[in-house]
Amino acid sequence: MKVRIEFDERRILVAVQRGNNTALRRAGAYVRKAARNKVSTSERASAPGSPPNSRRGLLKNSLLFGVEKKKQSAVIGPAESIIGTAMKAHEFGGKYRKRRYPKRPLMGPTLERTAGKLPTMWEKSVKP
Repeated sequence: MKVRIEFDERRILVAVQRGNNTALRRAGAYVRKAARNKVSTSERASAPGSPPNSRRGLLKNSLLFGVEKKKQSAVIGPAESIIGTAMKAHEFGGKYRKRRYPKRPLMGPTLERTAGKLPTMWEKSVKP
């Protein structure tokens, strides 16, 4: 018995990249939604160590994600064009507009909390 196998490497690489981009979009959307769910709307500041509150809902609306196809990566977080650099002071603690802010991390703990579910988004992502 003779067997001949043809292997189209380019086709497989394209399928893997397409599947990876789809999985990255799903993962980005999942982490963004989890982060949005942690932000509360309140006039009062949140306690240090807990996610920051948003007075008008601007923080929730600024949380975005994007997929960089060439780098095969996803970027998730508050858009500087919407909320400015205030979240840097909240996330890591520090000064913003001459006021000192305690650490109120949002994105780091959200990623840690959702990390266990992210690998399942790549299951069956490559289709023949």
